Amino acid sequence: MKIGYLLPTRDQSALGRHDMQIFADLAQCAEACGFDSIWAGDSPVTRPRADPLIVLAAVAQATEHVALGTAVLLPALRHPILMAHQLATLDRLSEGRLVVGMGGGFPTPATRAQFAAMGIDFRTRTDRLVETIDVMRQLWSGVEVTHCGAHFNFRDVRLAPPPTRLGGPPIWLAGSGGPALRRVAELADGWLPYPVTAGAYADEYQFIEQAAGRPVLPALYATLCVDDDPELAHQRLRTSIERYYRAPLETIASIQALFSGTPGAAAEWLNDYVAAGAQHLVIRLVTDDPVTELTTIADRVLPRLTKENRP
Repeated sequence: MKIGYLLPTRDQSALGRHDMQIFADLAQCAEACGFDSIWAGDSPVTRPRADPLIVLAAVAQATEHVALGTAVLLPALRHPILMAHQLATLDRLSEGRLVVGMGGGFPTPATRAQFAAMGIDFRTRTDRLVETIDVMRQLWSGVEVTHCGAHFNFRDVRLAPPPTRLGGPPIWLAGSGGPALRRVAELADGWLPYPVTAGAYADEYQFIEQAAGRPVLPALYATLCVDDDPELAHQRLRTSIERYYRAPLETIASIQALFSGTPGAAAEWLNDYVAAGAQHLVIRLVTDDPVTELTTIADRVLPRLTKENRP
């Protein structure tokens, strides 16, 4: 079982803080604290933040062994040739540590507006996601590629450098519900969802296992706010989530795995997902002081996970 840390790129932007060095520093801190992976989110317009691939390029140079991941990248906003090129370069830069988490984009008015601002029909996002995965894997083969699809057409394209690993970095897909789970089973190397309950997680992962007929790594995207005072933790969670999403906490809590409470209770909550099958936890921390919160989680939550669940 692995534990990842999501860099607070959106949180820092929402607070009006634009010092990019903090992300490399936090990545180094997380690696020293025992985290297994470092992640960065994507949303250039809806929830503005630093570009995830550029941030992860800096993290690749600042760290030695942690995996690097996108949680999650929106491929429908990018041309697959350029994205395949960037990801292959980043995989080379990190010496094969990259994981490409991808999603289609949640159907909210703000997300639709982001697609509209970039001249992309939101209704095509899923088809673009599927076609993009196919195109990138072809381009990562290192051979000359000609592609004729519904959204992209090109002839005789060969990319360099190729990714470090044969076939390219692993692709993890977000999503819940029948159509999204079927895409995970058919296309993905891993699954990165945020179901509200561990029971729902277990049911959906069982569906993927049965449909895929091959290994698909089960991960989890989870948001934590910890404090020895549970009420204060809940207040901080509300403030941060409503600033982050510009939506009521109750709305986000109905669709995402969110937790507020003591460090011990946080470990118990995460362990429920581990028992349901999760093998890689990607943790987003709610805090205006990321260094302090990161070390708190490392000291008071991770040991309760590693002691019972990690080899």
